[in-house]
Amino acid sequence: MFKNWRLSSFSGALLAAYFIPAWSIVSFHIMLSPVHGLFERPNISVALFISDTLQISGMGTVRVAWLLALARLTVAAFFAIFLVLISLPRVRKAGGCDEALGIALLLGSVISFAGMLMASHAHELEALRLHATELMMLLGTAIVLLVEGPAQNVARVSDVTSEPRAGEQQGLHGQAFPAR
Repeated sequence: MFKNWRLSSFSGALLAAYFIPAWSIVSFHIMLSPVHGLFERPNISVALFISDTLQISGMGTVRVAWLLALARLTVAAFFAIFLVLISLPRVRKAGGCDEALGIALLLGSVISFAGMLMASHAHELEALRLHATELMMLLGTAIVLLVEGPAQNVARVSDVTSEPRAGEQQGLHGQAFPAR
């Protein structure tokens, strides 16, 4: 079953198993109650940064909370698209799911890095650890995706190294063609 899985696909599937439920639940808490959801543990660094440092009004805080929820749901949606594409063997073998994974990794890394900076500025140690851990998971998978490179079809060795049969010549790339 896992014969044609690439390491980046497997790592992306594990990340999706974490980020889809975790970030969706946090986003839905923000949607139900924007200010209360913003001041929960995963978002406390953003909430303290915008309320203390930027001194944004209450309505501005609600808007920032909604934007944060939308950004987190976007990352979760790209991870869900990646899971759908990875379930199709033809797409998985061709590496067609790498774009969705790449977008999810990029957006998630930006959000986690910004949250980490805000947690550092607000002196929230637990939020800093959470965002740093999420950022390291995302960056680790991004590095694997970049190092692994695109999926390629491997030519059979017997086709390339075969000797020409009687009455055939061999071309530049090992292809046999009839003699003239």
